[in-house]
Amino acid sequence: MQLQDIETREGYDLWAETYEDSPNPVVAIDARHTMGILAPRPGERVLDAGCGTGRNLAAMIDAGAHPTGIDYSSGMLGVARLRHPEVPVHEADLEAPYPFPDETFDAVLCALVAEHLDRPLDALREMRRVLRPGGRLVLSVFHPDMAAAGVTARFEKDGVVYRLGANPYTIDDYEKLFAEAGFHLKNRHEFAGDEKAIERLPGATWLVGFPVLLVLEGTKA
Repeated sequence: MQLQDIETREGYDLWAETYEDSPNPVVAIDARHTMGILAPRPGERVLDAGCGTGRNLAAMIDAGAHPTGIDYSSGMLGVARLRHPEVPVHEADLEAPYPFPDETFDAVLCALVAEHLDRPLDALREMRRVLRPGGRLVLSVFHPDMAAAGVTARFEKDGVVYRLGANPYTIDDYEKLFAEAGFHLKNRHEFAGDEKAIERLPGATWLVGFPVLLVLEGTKA
């Protein structure tokens, strides 16, 4: 099978139709833990920064929150709009100014996006800008140990395996970026792969016990 590197936005546009059905241990672990850390509350205004296909929007709605999504992949947003037509979603670059006034949101979720960003500090500063004072940010990323091991996000389509790059940020890098952007880091969570996460990928048994997900939890300082 042919292996091909692909630019991130183009890759997610191409992946959009099959993203939800693609076995992905990192996404599986993220789905089980990150939303629980965010713990959206009734009436909260929550920005899903990098919402993709909208996989986290349902949990926000079920919690009684009022979500808004942004993403730079038109393909992913097309799926999100079909799944949740009642949720406002906008095509926007996370590293450029967001289409919202200052202090619009009570919380921001950024799940499995930051490893693709070339200017993560710009993105974090925008997240801080649109948060109210004391608002919280939950940032989940492809664990740096995975990137260091040469593992990247990938998907198969029409006999080609497409590989999306991940910047080799370390845990220290992310924590320094948090502080520089003006966030107080409250908690750091690290999650390893387990049997449940790889049940659809029997060839990925090496991920059991290996760090696959890093989640940082902070507040607007």
